[in-house]
Formats: sequence, structure tokens, C-alpha cells
Amino acid sequence: MSKTCIRVLADPVQIKECKESLNQLDEQLELATQIFNLSGNSVRLKILFLLYKEGEMCPCDLSDILDISVGGVSQHLRKLKDGKLVKDKKVGQTVFYSLVEENIQMIRPVLESLLNDSKKEQVI
Repeated sequence: MSKTCIRVLADPVQIKECKESLNQLDEQLELATQIFNLSGNSVRLKILFLLYKEGEMCPCDLSDILDISVGGVSQHLRKLKDGKLVKDKKVGQTVFYSLVEENIQMIRPVLESLLNDSKKEQVI
């Protein structure tokens, strides 16, 4: 059985205001979509969490922690960097990654919640 919408009266003012709201938020909605697509992958979310918790890390350390190859970590970091969620800096021959603070604001509550949960687990 298909469900259909049978509307008696449309509210043209509501429809117009909602369309305008979406149009005004077009850039922010596009950014949010990109952020959630990138962080929707479990490995990338783990990387974001670790960078949030530790401040900065190199791919080798992330590889050891996540039990995946350095190449695999690097591919995820590249996607996060292309999405402007992480940045890198080279110190000697080592590259360190950290979060781009202004671009993770949307997922900060998720990262903070995960951090709080990890602290609770350590106490138990």
C-alpha cells in the first residue's frame, strides 16, 4: 500500500518562507553534507576523534592504533584534508595532522560526547 499526501489546504506563506530559509542556508547545508559524509565513515570518525583527543598525530601512530596500514590511514587523511577537516604540518620527515577547528564545529558535540564516554570507560 502506497502512502500519499492528501492536503486540503497548502500554506503558501510557510512554503515560501521554508524555501527562502533553505536558499539562505545553501552554502552551510552543502558544508554540513560534506562534513557528515566524510565523518560518516567509521575509520574517518575514529581519526577525527583521535585528533580531537590528542591534538595532533602522525599517520604511523594512527596506523598502529587503528590496526590498518599507513597507506590506508593516509587515504582517509587525504579525504579529510581535501574536505578541509584536517590540516598537516611537516616536522623533519614526519607529517603531523590536526583538526581544522572552525570546520569541525558541526561535529564537535559528537566528538565531545565520544571523549566523555571514553573518560567514563577509563574510570570503570
